[in-house]
Amino acid sequence: MAMKIPKGGFTQLLKDGYQHSQGLDEAVYRNIQATRDMAQITRTSLGPNGRNKLVVNHLEKLFVTSDAATIVRELEIQHPAAKLLVMASQRQEAEQGDGTNLVLVLGGELLSQAEKLLRMGLHPSDVIAGYTLSLAKTLTVLDELAVADAAVKDPSNRVALHTVVQSALASKQHGYERFLADLVVDASLHVMPSNPAAFNVDSVRVVKILGGSIHHSTVVKGMVFGRQPEGTVKSVRDAKVAVFTCPLDISQTETKGTVLLHNAGELLDFSKGEERQLESALKELADAGVNVVVTGSGVGELAQHFLDRYNMLSIKVLSKFDLRRLCRVIGATALARLGAPLPEEMGRCAAVEAIEIGSDRCTVFRQEAMGTKTSTIVLRGGTQNGIDDLERAIDDGVNTIKAIAKEAGQTGAGRVVAGAGAAEIEAARRLTQLAEKTAGLSQYAMKAFAQALEVVPRTLAENAGVDATEVLAQLHAAHASGQTTAGVDIEAVEAGVLDSVAAGIVDVLNVKRSAVKLAAQAALTILSVDQIIMSKQAGGPKVKPQQQQDWDEED
Repeated sequence: MAMKIPKGGFTQLLKDGYQHSQGLDEAVYRNIQATRDMAQITRTSLGPNGRNKLVVNHLEKLFVTSDAATIVRELEIQHPAAKLLVMASQRQEAEQGDGTNLVLVLGGELLSQAEKLLRMGLHPSDVIAGYTLSLAKTLTVLDELAVADAAVKDPSNRVALHTVVQSALASKQHGYERFLADLVVDASLHVMPSNPAAFNVDSVRVVKILGGSIHHSTVVKGMVFGRQPEGTVKSVRDAKVAVFTCPLDISQTETKGTVLLHNAGELLDFSKGEERQLESALKELADAGVNVVVTGSGVGELAQHFLDRYNMLSIKVLSKFDLRRLCRVIGATALARLGAPLPEEMGRCAAVEAIEIGSDRCTVFRQEAMGTKTSTIVLRGGTQNGIDDLERAIDDGVNTIKAIAKEAGQTGAGRVVAGAGAAEIEAARRLTQLAEKTAGLSQYAMKAFAQALEVVPRTLAENAGVDATEVLAQLHAAHASGQTTAGVDIEAVEAGVLDSVAAGIVDVLNVKRSAVKLAAQAALTILSVDQIIMSKQAGGPKVKPQQQQDWDEED
């Protein structure tokens, strides 16, 4: 007897609950639509005039920001194709620290242009081949567009660094970019190593203190902690620091025990024994020359009494990451038990003192008299959301210095390209010229790639509130006449262009190359998908809890 084969297509081969879609209409176009919708969310946040998004995450935490990396992280995108583009932007954030919005916007525009070609009848393979050629050509053109006069040959050159950082900060905090660039450059130069390629972004810390205005923000050589010392000693010069991860208190036994006391004298002797043991341990610290004690746990009242007696400053640092960073900065070793540290385990600092910033009391580990391994930017502001957004902008600025310093340390110069959309327009123009000389169907995809690059100046113009069509026409005319650094003038009342390099608007070449590469590779990956197979999600059905009505309504 022959076995009956059930009908029902591909899904009959799989378990119940699988979803399957294939072909242009069901898979490719839907993927492109999802990525285009997601890119549209962050596109309005591109550039100095980009608008903020108000995002409330699943923990009901409020975010008011134009930082694309924060937006897509808190949105929790679920669509598989859109997730590919999100992962590309996350890779850009991890490697370069900036340019995440460019990845999303350019990736979405590349797929939008590819959809037009597919609806015209081109096969996805032809589009992929054209995009692959275009990517290689675009990266070559970007290298050729590097502005030699604006290259940062010396990472300790304050003026050159300021120009590059100011351009990166202008897209996040327009109007405050000069002041913030001063803070970022000062903090970075304090910790710039002899080999610029070894610059570490963790060496620049940010401490946020509510109150005041942004112009009250300062840079401190050393580390700042947002709490005051525990005892009466508030300031120590030429500090010798001992760091402990254990609490400074009477030691507790691991097991419970019973002590039988016969009279009051034995009780007094028992408590005095514990006191003598704790006092001897802290006296050992004082005899070793320690005058500052840092602990990652609590400080008992009796221990604080003896610390004050021996004129030692004590402070709690509850974050283990800050404790490790402090050990690295002052050259100390964190000890797991209470006792006198060896000379090589003891840290040194020029001064440890308590200061008042606004209405908050803070403790500063200063290293102005000696070489510092860290610097702290103290940010002030009126709202928590505002300070958080300033911190994200400063993080982008520090990563920009890292990208410049790394390339300068390896090749001798940190290369930059003209900003304000100038590099994208010039790359699009040269790519279009190459497409005219290319035979076959790939030329259509190359022209589409060139048109997608124009999304950057077009978006900058749209977000600035000027006529994007007029701006693009002026840009094409300027670049055709040889002005390769002509970019969008966002300050113009009407549509206009400017020399972006002369105006000090430049972008780091490696950041731009990485963003274009990741956006194109994500678009190619999505275009190469022709079927979507999704299994049933684990877990039972999500039942919404019944809404509880008030007693008054039931009455």
